Amino acid sequence: MRTALLLRGRRRSIASAALLLVAAGCRTLSPGSHAAPASPDPHRIQRDIAYLADDRLEGRGTGTAGNDSAAAFIAHRDAMLGLRPLSVDTARVECRSASPNAGCGTYLQRFVARGAELAHAGRPEGVATQNVVALVPGRDPALSGQYVVIGAHFDHLGRSTNGAMDPEAGNAIRNGADDNASGAAAVLELARLLAAHPTRRSVVIVHFSGEELGLLGSQWFVEHPPVPLDSVDAMLNFDMVGRLKNDRLIVYGVSTATELPGIVQGANTAPAFDLKAVGDGYGPSDQSSFYAKGIPVLHFFTDLHEDYHRATDDASKIDSVGAARVVAMAGRVVRDIADRDARLTPVRVAAPAPTMSSSGQGSNVYLGSIPDMSGGDEPGLRLSGVRAGSPADVGGLKAGDVIVEFGGKVVKDLYSYSDALYAHQPGDKVAVVYLRNGERRTTTITLGARGQ
Repeated sequence: MRTALLLRGRRRSIASAALLLVAAGCRTLSPGSHAAPASPDPHRIQRDIAYLADDRLEGRGTGTAGNDSAAAFIAHRDAMLGLRPLSVDTARVECRSASPNAGCGTYLQRFVARGAELAHAGRPEGVATQNVVALVPGRDPALSGQYVVIGAHFDHLGRSTNGAMDPEAGNAIRNGADDNASGAAAVLELARLLAAHPTRRSVVIVHFSGEELGLLGSQWFVEHPPVPLDSVDAMLNFDMVGRLKNDRLIVYGVSTATELPGIVQGANTAPAFDLKAVGDGYGPSDQSSFYAKGIPVLHFFTDLHEDYHRATDDASKIDSVGAARVVAMAGRVVRDIADRDARLTPVRVAAPAPTMSSSGQGSNVYLGSIPDMSGGDEPGLRLSGVRAGSPADVGGLKAGDVIVEFGGKVVKDLYSYSDALYAHQPGDKVAVVYLRNGERRTTTITLGARGQ
C-alpha cells in the first residue's frame, strides 16, 4: 500500500525458468475442468506469501530481479490454474505481426514504469517491469463479454528507504509480507476458486507492479486495457489483508455503485466480520486508477499495523486463516456482481483535492501513532495503536484515543491530521487535543524524526 505516513543485476534462475515455462505456452485447461475445494485454503495462502516475502526476492522492488521472479511465479501459477493469457508476447519476433498466432499469448503485460519518485531517484528513463494478467472466461455466452477485475499489487519497497517507515534500517530487505504479498496471494486463491467454478461474467485476474512508486502498474493497465474498460462492471482490490485483528475488516468503495452496500453487507455471513464499510472509492491503492475511469470499486483491507513499510513485515506474522476468511467473503461479493442479470449502477464523486500529505514527499516528522483506517462516525482521527517509546507514547496517547486537534488545527479525518502533522518539523512542541472514552484531554508532545 502506498501512503505518506502512510500518505507518504542479476536475474535469478528461478525467474528464468518460470519465464521460459510461461513463454512456451503452458497447456491451458478449460476453467472448471479440475476439482478444487469450495472454500479458501489458508495453507496455500501462507505458502504463496512465504514465497513472495522470502529474502531471496529482496522485497520485490519494481525493476529488480526479485520483482521479475515474483511476476514469473504468479504467471506460472496462472498457467497451472488453466487461466487464459490476455497479452501478446511482443518480445518474440514472430509475435509482432498484425495477426500473431495462438502461441504468442503471455501473462506478462510489460511496460516501462516512469514516475516522479523514480525521477527523484535518478531514474527519469524509468525501469522495465510487468503486470501479470489472466482471464477466467465467463460461463454465460450472453454475459461473458462483461468483466469483473480482481487485482492486487505484488511489488514492495525492496531495499529502498524511499517510503520506508524505518530509514534507520538502511538497505535492509523490506519483504512486505502483508504489503502486499497477502493481497497477491488472496487474488491467486480467488483465481483458483473461480477457475474451478466460473461465474456468468468473465473475471480478469491482475497483479500490478509499480504500486509503491505511485500506482504505476494499475495506471498502465487502465490506459492499455486488455479488455474494453466500458465492459468492466467492477474492480475489487486487495491490499494488506493478512493481519486480521479483532475480526475487523475494512472495505472501501461501497458508495461507488448503488448496489454495493447491500452486496457487501449480504456477503458478511457468519462468522461475520466487524465490518467497516467506507464509501470513498479513491485511496492510496490501485482501485483509485479504476475509479478515476468511472468503474465501481472495492478495496479490502485489514488495517495498518506497526510493521507497515518496515523490515519487520515478515511472513511469520501473517494470519493466513484470517486472510482465507477475507477471500471467502470477497468470493461471495465477486459471485454476486458477476452472476447478477443487470450491471451495477456506478456512482461518481469528484477526486479529493491534492493535499500535502498525499504527495508522498512530506517532512520526516514523526509522531508514532497508528491510525485506524476504518475512519468512524465521529470527527477526528482514531488511533488503533501507538509505537512504544515514540513521541505519541511519551505524550500519553493510547490505542482508542481520537485526536481532534493537532497544533491548533482541527482534525476531522486522516487527511486533515496528516496536513497538520506535516506542517511541523522534528523537535517542534505541539498541543494535541484528544478524546478518551468521550473525555476531552490535552497533552503537549515533542515531535521526533523518522529513524531516531
